[in-house]
Amino acid sequence: MTTRTLLRSGHVISMDPDIGDLPQGDVLVEDGRIAAVQPEISADAEILDMTGRIVIPGFVDTHRHTWEAPIRGVAPDATLDDYFVDILDTFAPLYTPQDVYAGNLAGALECLDAGITTLVDWSHINNTPEHPDAAIQGLSESGIRACYAYGSANTSLADYWFESKLVIPADDVRRIRSTYFASDDGLLTMALATRGPGFCVDQVVAAEWAVARELGLPITVHVAMGRLAGRFGMVRQLHGLGLLGPDTTYVHCCHLSEEEWRMVADSGGTVSVAPQVELQMGHGWPPVMQAIEHGLRPSLSVDVVTTVPGDMFTQIRAAFAADRARVNADCWQANLPVPATMLTARQMLETATVNGAHVAGLEDRTGSLTPGKRADIVALDATAPNMAPVHDAVAAVTLCADVSNVDTVLVDGVLRKRDGRLLADTARALRLVTESRDRLLAAKEAAAAKATA
Repeated sequence: MTTRTLLRSGHVISMDPDIGDLPQGDVLVEDGRIAAVQPEISADAEILDMTGRIVIPGFVDTHRHTWEAPIRGVAPDATLDDYFVDILDTFAPLYTPQDVYAGNLAGALECLDAGITTLVDWSHINNTPEHPDAAIQGLSESGIRACYAYGSANTSLADYWFESKLVIPADDVRRIRSTYFASDDGLLTMALATRGPGFCVDQVVAAEWAVARELGLPITVHVAMGRLAGRFGMVRQLHGLGLLGPDTTYVHCCHLSEEEWRMVADSGGTVSVAPQVELQMGHGWPPVMQAIEHGLRPSLSVDVVTTVPGDMFTQIRAAFAADRARVNADCWQANLPVPATMLTARQMLETATVNGAHVAGLEDRTGSLTPGKRADIVALDATAPNMAPVHDAVAAVTLCADVSNVDTVLVDGVLRKRDGRLLADTARALRLVTESRDRLLAAKEAAAAKATA
């Protein structure tokens, strides 16, 4: 029997150029799929009244270390160099599979609460074979659409990040692929999160790229961030190894050379920018406009909640303000007018929705309110004091809204948030992530005491 849901009388921002924006529009969902987007639809369906709501595609976060939810806010003042020591060399080795499960469950629910319906989970916490199973369980139970990106272990900073000779275990990657991702059609899909050149010796880089391509997995890798990683010329090294390709997402890209930007674009690669982290931790200027200028479709990501907020509204504003600030400052210094190509509010909404789906390899099923795509839909309460009155609906979403305005969330047609409340056992998730926090802090203290004994 067909299940129908009709979102009625909302201000629809479809992000589909053939549909455009509907100041008053309806969205019909049938069996998890968007069936129609029109000014008015009559159907035998469950009605969700969207009066006073702005209806958009769900946000897409293309790079988040979701496992870090139990240690939210532990590194508010950290630089990137601090992060490696304080998180990857201090907390990460202490993580049990139960901590990863709690982090992924709570972190994914945090995403849904904030209107993020699709997540690329950059999971570099596979300290034992049980860790990836726990991560996937947490994602699955949350109901989010996610790409689980299998990463390395993190039991030693020296072993895994300083010219590492340790390869991600191919047999375990194959096990996870066959056990959970035999099909690429599910709500959860799989990628490989690799450290790349500069962090690993060439043989490790080549081996990890090879297993990803053997299994048909997309690849995601951090490049060109900070004072150290920015000097690696990582894309140029990958080019020299013959590894560039359209299956690879390059995260950060703050210090790519002009030659490397051309290499990414020419190879069909994609880009994920984490603007708040990049500004705050010293990676460099978020290169949203640079990516666009090179013909790419940049996406946005949160990265780490140890140091920044976990919502997409923050990322949109950080990128928008930073890029415009950079251009304005350059033009002021050169006594030139600002170019007409400065970033716009609509471009920022594109980066957070349809571009994100493109980068996650899921544009055929999400990212826009297009008939035939899966129903990943968010409605924002535009009657709230921080959004009303609405003059420009796109500006209201990108520059006025926050998590408190996220009223309704559907993923694959299933209601995950309604009337501003998550439809999940949030009390259990919060209890588990709090217990994880307490255990990790105790383990950290015990490890420090042992080291000084």
